Amino acid sequence: MLFYSFFKSLVGKDVVVELKNDLSICGTLHSVDQFLNIKLTDISVTDPDKYPHMQSVKNCFIRGSVVRYVQLPTDECDTQLLQDAARKEAAQNKQR
Repeated sequence: MLFYSFFKSLVGKDVVVELKNDLSICGTLHSVDQFLNIKLTDISVTDPDKYPHMQSVKNCFIRGSVVRYVQLPTDECDTQLLQDAARKEAAQNKQR
């Protein structure tokens, strides 16, 4: 749930999602669900020459299982807070 909560805090921010098939999509994060499925609006492809059919697409839904990386805006990412939350969640899971 840590990553789900983190991604929910980034709704409305610009992100780059790299898929397992090497397609990279830039767009505004519209929504994310508990399976880390991602909906992007105002998208563009980082390599339009390689994927010309994607130039006409404006919004997309990305299944969480096909995501390789999500590149976040550095000014929006509080790494210290994220590390602390990860430690707390790990400690809670260890107690169970």
